[in-house]
Amino acid sequence: MTRHVLVLGGTTEARRLAAELAARPGVRVTTSLAGRVARPGALDGDVRIGGFGGAEGLAAWLRTQHADAVVDATHPFAVGITANAARAAAATGVPLVVLRRPGWQPGPGDDWHPVPSLAAAADALPGFGHRVFLTTGRLGLAAFAYLTECHLVVRTVEPPEPPMPPDVEVILARGPFTVADELSLLRAHRIDVLVTKDSGGEATAAKLAAARQLGLPVVVVRRPPLPEGVTAVPDVNGALDHLGLDRPRPRP
Repeated sequence: MTRHVLVLGGTTEARRLAAELAARPGVRVTTSLAGRVARPGALDGDVRIGGFGGAEGLAAWLRTQHADAVVDATHPFAVGITANAARAAAATGVPLVVLRRPGWQPGPGDDWHPVPSLAAAADALPGFGHRVFLTTGRLGLAAFAYLTECHLVVRTVEPPEPPMPPDVEVILARGPFTVADELSLLRAHRIDVLVTKDSGGEATAAKLAAARQLGLPVVVVRRPPLPEGVTAVPDVNGALDHLGLDRPRPRP
């Protein structure tokens, strides 16, 4: 009997998990993408684009598509879809596991300032300087729209959505970036402070190393908590273990 696994995707880990699942006989994988990126990369297995219509819509999809398990491998700050996945799993009895890569941890030389939200990050910025490098994504700029005394350099993959801060410079670029890339950017724009979400992972960590080298403060937005009772694993192997599937064999 074929097992059908729904992967709520959009991350590097989701892409890797889809490839591992699609390579296994007797497993069908469907990756669901929110559709916020215009040209997502190719994925193994089936792909669906767009929302489900809340927890009820997701529950209906799980029933009609005869899903046997759900892996939420969305971004650590995708609060809405994670909450909907937990509610849909509870309503249908379909097992759910959340795949969340570990968050970043400060090391020697880091000058980190954790805050609980984007709004708190915006409130903190005037105390750190005038020129801000903002790497919190294109959907949360409204929290910074009232900052009239700061020059914000915003880097996103696609154009950000309004409302926008009054003094903003947008850089459209897709990572990963090297430490040399980030050092060059920080110096060229004379950045005083970096703002980032605690996304974790290596792909976007170079900016933290660059800030450390330059002695810049970093305002770090902490991750929101997971819904109560939800099981989380830190990597693709953990998700495979949870699904009762063998891990990939090491390459010679």
